[in-house]
Amino acid sequence: MRCNMLEINVEPAENYHICRLVGEVDAYTVSEFRDALGGIEDVSRLIIDLSEVPFMDSAGLGALIGGIRRVRESDGDVGVISTTESLNRLLHTTGFDRIVPVCDSIDEVINALDDEN
Repeated sequence: MRCNMLEINVEPAENYHICRLVGEVDAYTVSEFRDALGGIEDVSRLIIDLSEVPFMDSAGLGALIGGIRRVRESDGDVGVISTTESLNRLLHTTGFDRIVPVCDSIDEVINALDDEN
């Protein structure tokens, strides 16, 4: 029996919200991720912290893209923190890192978002 757990915390800060994930994002946990992203409204900047995500499948990637689309439709910006080699490879191979900044730290993401504007 597979036991997947995904912990998601959404924290508002002065100029952004950060959505921190801990655990795998896959077919078993993706609905939690979608729900968390769907609950974030009226955000000018969203940082999605995947530094504690060891694995993400195509369902997770789809939810991530859907969340980014929602924020951008409201004229918001999104950045991603990713430090896991396998996840970085997925984000690069799929071209995801060409649509949003993918960085190693929150400071790098904030700087990248500042540079875009």
